[in-house]
Amino acid sequence: MGRPLTPLALTVLRMLCDRPMHPYEMQQQIRDYHYDAAVKITHGALYHWVERLAAAGLIEPVETNREGRRPERTVYAVTTSGRDAAQLRMAELLSRPNPEYPLFGTALAFVNLLPESEVAALLRRRVIALEAALAGHLTVQEAHDKRGLERYKVLDHELTIAQLLTELEFCRALADDLENDRLTFRDADASRSPEPPSTEESC
Repeated sequence: MGRPLTPLALTVLRMLCDRPMHPYEMQQQIRDYHYDAAVKITHGALYHWVERLAAAGLIEPVETNREGRRPERTVYAVTTSGRDAAQLRMAELLSRPNPEYPLFGTALAFVNLLPESEVAALLRRRVIALEAALAGHLTVQEAHDKRGLERYKVLDHELTIAQLLTELEFCRALADDLENDRLTFRDADASRSPEPPSTEESC
């Protein structure tokens, strides 16, 4: 493939590196292992990438079966090229930070479009949402621990939890600073009157 593997394409290859399966079974595995917490996945997109990977020779159909009156299901297996491509993409993702542009970062860049008091209130609302998200991920993590799931299978959850904790601390501190006037949206030199233009500039 000309372009780097997308997260969803990498997900398909990762599952097929374990064993051959059909797309419906992939969807079940995604839910069971909570891959959808790390990768944005929709039913249509999954089938689209299965077709693209097959066309690129990274996966191949190995059999077609039917259960009862259900439509036929094609079972796919990863090819040697597909395994190599997945390993290469993994090496890139792990070794090199990729520039990302989170929407929260965009909002912080333009934060002075709103009054300080409103921003503080909105950050408090964000804190509540982050606390709920963190509680959900901790519950999932606890369930994985009870199942005895190996740690390497839930490293993405560890990262998410660490990121949520960091963002929670940041948002709480930022809201505190706004509420206690330790942070304002006024420039330090805003009270200075503009200097008159020099004689040379006015000529």
